[in-house]
Amino acid sequence: MHTNPQQDIATQKNPSYRLSNIVLTDAGKRFNRDWIFRHVNISFYPGRSYAITGPNGSGKSTLLQAISGSLQLSEGKMQYGGEGGTETEGEQCYRYLSMAAPYLDLIEEMSAREFLSFHSSFKQLMTMVAVEDILSEIGLENAMDKQIRYYSSGMKQRVKLAQAVFSDVPVLLLDEPCTNLDKAGYALYHRLIEKYCSDKLVIVSSNDINEMDFCNEKISITDFK
Repeated sequence: MHTNPQQDIATQKNPSYRLSNIVLTDAGKRFNRDWIFRHVNISFYPGRSYAITGPNGSGKSTLLQAISGSLQLSEGKMQYGGEGGTETEGEQCYRYLSMAAPYLDLIEEMSAREFLSFHSSFKQLMTMVAVEDILSEIGLENAMDKQIRYYSSGMKQRVKLAQAVFSDVPVLLLDEPCTNLDKAGYALYHRLIEKYCSDKLVIVSSNDINEMDFCNEKISITDFK
């Protein structure tokens, strides 16, 4: 049986690391009288990658935020399933996931080194990679002690990706993950996914083919209107 040393270490330190699936059952979300999506019945599985696609304003980000537990469903339910039949309701799923999105802010008074160290105090980073190595991996080794407020938008996005990708959790949620990135940034994004996320459940919300071309499955939000 194949074992992953990285996952074995994480499991010892965090018993909730192992995940069997995420299940949405007849899930729907509305704002006032307008349904953003409805009757969503989907199962997501570890080690696979999924893309949520659709036009701008169609509700891709809303569905991703519901999966993250930051938005409460208007109907139906979402459950994170663990090995042995254990289940976690949506509001507790933050323990399993990390997320990068344009609307999630960094603490700009901190340096990148300080920010990732602070982040690791409440969500453990992968044990085999030091903060300084992470910042070198994303090309910020010469700016790791500079306050984030002085970073370009592309540099900030690299930090957002780093805190999400290197968090030692089984689920990675990415909402338009290459926002503000140049060609080199896109290449970095794909390298991080390939190198560090092969065993994770990855869900990407995007209508940019270059952000989701690695995904095993495409889910159109327009199918749930």
